[in-house]
Amino acid sequence: MANSTTIVIFGASGDLTQRKLVPALFNLYRKRRLPADFRIVGVAMTEWQDADFRAAVRVGVDRFSGYEFTGEEWAAFAARLYYRPGNFTMVRDFEQLAKTLAELESGPADRLYYLATPPRFYADIVARLGQTGLTVERDGWRRVIIEKPFGSDLTSARALNQSLHHVLDEKQIYRIDHYLGKETVQNLLVFRFANAIFEPVWNRNYVDHVQITVAEEVGVEHRAGYYDGAGVLRDMFQNHLLQLLSLVAMEPPGSFKADALRNEKVKVMSAVRPIPAGRVGDHTVRGQYRGYCGEPGVAPDSQTETYAALRLFIDNWRWQGVPFYLRSGKRLAEKTTEIVIQFKCPPTVMFPLSPGYDLTPNILALCLQPDEGIHLRFEAKVPDTAADMRSVDMEFHYRTSFGPAAIPEAYERLLLDALQGDAALFTRSDRIELAWELIDPILAAWRQPGGPPPAIYDPGAWGPTEADELLARDGRAWLHSCGRHAG
Repeated sequence: MANSTTIVIFGASGDLTQRKLVPALFNLYRKRRLPADFRIVGVAMTEWQDADFRAAVRVGVDRFSGYEFTGEEWAAFAARLYYRPGNFTMVRDFEQLAKTLAELESGPADRLYYLATPPRFYADIVARLGQTGLTVERDGWRRVIIEKPFGSDLTSARALNQSLHHVLDEKQIYRIDHYLGKETVQNLLVFRFANAIFEPVWNRNYVDHVQITVAEEVGVEHRAGYYDGAGVLRDMFQNHLLQLLSLVAMEPPGSFKADALRNEKVKVMSAVRPIPAGRVGDHTVRGQYRGYCGEPGVAPDSQTETYAALRLFIDNWRWQGVPFYLRSGKRLAEKTTEIVIQFKCPPTVMFPLSPGYDLTPNILALCLQPDEGIHLRFEAKVPDTAADMRSVDMEFHYRTSFGPAAIPEAYERLLLDALQGDAALFTRSDRIELAWELIDPILAAWRQPGGPPPAIYDPGAWGPTEADELLARDGRAWLHSCGRHAG
């Protein structure tokens, strides 16, 4: 990244820019990972000057960065921050932006456009960039980062892809999912493919089932306007949970290059068995926390789900017959993101077990947040007994091994990758559409007139009892907090 580089943030007066983008870019600057000659240009409809923009994002850095810095560091960084007011749909404002960028760059430069705006502006912004020649790769590369949600269903996702491809090549488009930028999520690939002891048992012969949980303690808070029209299935499953499923289930890629990695993720998504319309009730649970309809901005008769659980199967050689249980919700017992692999019990036990003792299966729990680490549960003999056994835990914690400041913000990694042209952790158009093909029929079945309402659960619980019954019918139970039985 030796070239002159401009980062243009559309929606620069918004929450994402203040909370995530500028703190991440500032820390990359402090680590000397940005190009030597760079500038950041904010664009939004707010009538600000450069000084207003710098003051607003400084507040965000102070509140949300989580790292210490000097006044000299901030002054040097802030001098590279600029702001231009503009309407996201007006061609003349983009023509003015083109003049501004030419003046600031004073020569050839690479450009990264970040769309930190409401989704309804994505197609308009890209169209105007194309109309004004701002996407032409004549004097450097041109890349566009697009935030989620990418469409609200298969039809809208395809339409958005088509509008983007009318202006941009696929290699210029970086669809971001911040979950893929988390160190613990990236470590899934290292854990699987850099450790020979796990991959031989990572299949249907040894794995009983897989659980993926993304739980939140908070409710909808200030997002009610968006959330009540979306629900947890669109908000969390279509992107985050299916991304985690892909990383757990994918085959080893031939290399760590973007296309090789993304090809394997697409293969997994292609192999996920669609849930037939008439069987949605057998494989899914939708819930709503008690009091949701009383939240500000939520319709009093809303049927929007704040909790969902799915049972999915992957029809390929490695995973045939192994259920994958996915769940996510708001106002649950605790905030956690984890992947639990439960292995099969031994086919027979030679040891004389105590009356009433059932052999406990081995559990591998990958804790992605908040206590990032890996737990392996296995059976050990209790000392001074004939053959009594007890489950014990081997633990790895990131903070213990690498220090309390070891895990950077996900946006740091993703912004740096986009600047370097590495799309491995970004989502390709075909995977987006495959995910919607799985989600759309479930949403359609849930929205049928006269269908059952969401199951109600109390805030602070782990979801509705129907979710427990989903696993109980298979003789299984939810696990949480890195392998402990729920409840």
